[in-house]
Amino acid sequence: MLGMPTDKKRNKPKSDMPRHERHHAVDHIPDVRDGLTRQERVVLYVLYETQRERGDRNVPTAMLWGRVCEHFYISPEDLSAMLARLGARK
Repeated sequence: MLGMPTDKKRNKPKSDMPRHERHHAVDHIPDVRDGLTRQERVVLYVLYETQRERGDRNVPTAMLWGRVCEHFYISPEDLSAMLARLGARK
């Protein structure tokens, strides 16, 4: 990390972007392990947990959307497209 300005208190590289913007930028980068973005991983996790609560029954998209929006905002259309892309939809 030569040439990068550092934060004097923590001796870590300083970024020009505020912390909340860096977090949003990472949301859209696929993970190298499985190719899922953070948002896709959250959707699958919430789907899994909701299915367990419902006794392994199907989860209505509206219910899933409401629970996913507790973590981040996504439009209902974008959620449906994501579910279709992930193969979690009939």
